[in-house]
Amino acid sequence: MKRVVTVIAVLALAGVAAAAILSETGTSRSLGPVSTHVIARGDLIVSVTEQGTLESSNNTEIKCKVRGDSNVIISVIESGTIVESGDELLRLETLLIEEEINERTKFAHLADSQVARSQADVARAKIAISEYLEGQFVSEMATFQKNLAIAKSSVLSAKNRLKHARMMARSEYASELEVEEKEFAVAQAELRMKLTQTRIDVLEKFTKKEELATLSGAFNVAKATHEANVERAYADHERLNRAKEELQYCVIKAARGGMVIYPTGKDWSNAPEIEEGATVHKDQILLLMPDLSKMQVKVGIHESMIDRIKPGLSAKVTMPGKSLEGDISYVAAVTKPAGWWTGNVVKYDTIVELPEVEGLKPGMTVEVEVVMARHKDVLLVPTTAVLETAKEHVCWVKQGDITTRRPLKLGDSSDMFILVESGLAEGDEVILDPLANVEEAQAEAAKLLDSGVRRRPNDDEPEPVSTPPDTD
Repeated sequence: MKRVVTVIAVLALAGVAAAAILSETGTSRSLGPVSTHVIARGDLIVSVTEQGTLESSNNTEIKCKVRGDSNVIISVIESGTIVESGDELLRLETLLIEEEINERTKFAHLADSQVARSQADVARAKIAISEYLEGQFVSEMATFQKNLAIAKSSVLSAKNRLKHARMMARSEYASELEVEEKEFAVAQAELRMKLTQTRIDVLEKFTKKEELATLSGAFNVAKATHEANVERAYADHERLNRAKEELQYCVIKAARGGMVIYPTGKDWSNAPEIEEGATVHKDQILLLMPDLSKMQVKVGIHESMIDRIKPGLSAKVTMPGKSLEGDISYVAAVTKPAGWWTGNVVKYDTIVELPEVEGLKPGMTVEVEVVMARHKDVLLVPTTAVLETAKEHVCWVKQGDITTRRPLKLGDSSDMFILVESGLAEGDEVILDPLANVEEAQAEAAKLLDSGVRRRPNDDEPEPVSTPPDTD
């Protein structure tokens, strides 16, 4: 019963507050301690109100072009400053890049020296091939051919001497031993001639090819080494040029005049991402230059309402000093991340386009009311007059001193009123806050808590609910 009493007390307070509001509109009257409302027809506007942020739909992004993820900001212009073309916006620390330039310069010079050396090696290897073909080979071949001619001449002389010795031996002027000596001399001369011819054949068929293969291989090696050195030198010079280019990127200046703002930080971050001493990475958005003639509002719509939010719906944007009418142009299909920083509330990003108005500044917090539906000339009942039971929605109608329970069929609703489809008629007098004024309503609430179920409007099935533990 302690839980029931607590719920009844809370609902009673809500009913009294709603009754006071309705009394101010002149649609309810007080009957002693009981407040009532006379059912009438009217217009029902169903809307959802959320807090949004003003931003430009056309931002010029200024990104970090320096490699790495530890580039330190040493100075940055204040967000919201109006600048002229050429004004300095942001400056990054340059010490590491200057050291890299010195190192790259040294490597580039070393690479150039290796290119010069390998280029000379290629030239020498190429000359060596010509030197062999036109010099060494020709010289060796000439020597062997000379030796072959001498060998042939020696063979001819030896044969002539052998012929003479045989002729002298037939006349008994020479001995058989002398003939044998001359025959041996002929054999030796023929062997020398054959050896010389073999050397010529080996030179032409093998030595020349072997030497050319060695020299060509040395040339190809020298050429490949030179090409590698050229590529290495090119890469070193490119790194040097890139470092010099990044040194220029460390100072960012405005390409045009206009307002400069910081990009929106992460929802869970308490500190700004762009500030002096902060570290930034390549391609990170550092600054934005918004087009103030094209403004929009980004607002998060709760997941319970997102199914009713469509592009084209009208929205009222309220900010200090003015209100604007806009239209929804975009509804995210996927929810943005939720966590402790959002109270674990799931919302969908929605964009509201605004007309061109002077004086709008990015980052302003505005209130956005999105009209989801408009119902003309419908029967309305205050939300505080309706009680939700386990099976249906009911209210209590006062007729003189008699109070009658009425089951209701309800339609769309706002914070204050609900559209009545059946169960009430125009002129009926309903009791506001029945939990505080009708015993039967209190009994229904007790049953609802005991059963642990709660119905939602227009649901066919009851929805289980959890009851907070009794701490007493």
